[in-house]
Amino acid sequence: MTIYIVDLEAVDTRYTKEWKKYLPLQLKRHTNTKIEVISGGSTPQATTPGAFLNFGGTNVYKANQMQQIGKLFCDGKVKDGDYFLYTDAWNPTVLQLKYMAELLKVKIKIGGMWHAGSYDPQDFLGRLIGDKPWVRNTEQAMFDVYDNNFYATDFHIDLMAKSFPEIEQYTGLNPAKGNKVCRVGWPMEYLEGALSAYKNMDKKDIILFPHRIAPEKQPDIFYDLKDSLPQYEFIVCQEKELSKNEYHNLLGEAKMVFSANLQETLGISWYEGCLVDTMPLIPDRLSYSEMATDDFKYPSEWTENFAQYKKHKKQLVEKIDFMMQNYKKHIPQIWKQKQQLQEKYFSGKQLYGDINE
Repeated sequence: MTIYIVDLEAVDTRYTKEWKKYLPLQLKRHTNTKIEVISGGSTPQATTPGAFLNFGGTNVYKANQMQQIGKLFCDGKVKDGDYFLYTDAWNPTVLQLKYMAELLKVKIKIGGMWHAGSYDPQDFLGRLIGDKPWVRNTEQAMFDVYDNNFYATDFHIDLMAKSFPEIEQYTGLNPAKGNKVCRVGWPMEYLEGALSAYKNMDKKDIILFPHRIAPEKQPDIFYDLKDSLPQYEFIVCQEKELSKNEYHNLLGEAKMVFSANLQETLGISWYEGCLVDTMPLIPDRLSYSEMATDDFKYPSEWTENFAQYKKHKKQLVEKIDFMMQNYKKHIPQIWKQKQQLQEKYFSGKQLYGDINE
């Protein structure tokens, strides 16, 4: 058996760069299987403004991957029992992979890790394309092709099921349905070691906005809070054009990571913060409701939109100030939160098991 990783292009400032290095190693260690990475080559580092990747470059990358996959079949290298893991399920080349496997009668399995799609009204696909038949039919076809559809959170499964109700038949403990839909967490166990050098840094009165500058992240709320709490330093990380090392240093110095996000199917930066004893403050909605302890959630209505934020601004300002003033008292709660996230959401153990099944 060979596991082929059809990877997501690596942007230096995103976790996709780390997956390039660590995922093949972790997968090899846990499955004791031959691993091959199908990479699309060089990656445009300039993402489309507000986006996770470059809308043009990502298709060049995937086209290069398709060429390699096709050659593997032409050369007779793909064998029965091989597994193809797509680290981003929204990759149309999986349809061509299935086409070749079926016609050539090669019995492979395919897994895809879902990050977002048109079914999320706050995602780029949801906002700019919506429910047009071509995009929904494409997502339906990709879901059908994957033997294992992987999600980091139950929230994400439920979100997709609103647009594709048939997903619900695959959820729950029904052995007859197999593991078509799998809530596995993401393979990020490397993070604690990678961030260990930034733990125990001298803390400063810094509050970070580590998200993309995009409408669904509501940066305007953060800017307004900055004006109301001048005693603290509010930093929008993307404005600084930080290297990964510079970002981690800043994360180690900060006392708080703040979110008013309207889109989040997992959320990595607040977990990174917990690893270096930086407390999160996040709304009680989206994946946060499932993942966060009560110590670090605020009522969702406080930041449902800017008008609601203005209505509840005084409460939010007071909460931020209280938490910042009492940072040291929150350290045990940060450790508890970190452990919960580490065990349930940032470990690849379940993912590796499903692939190796």
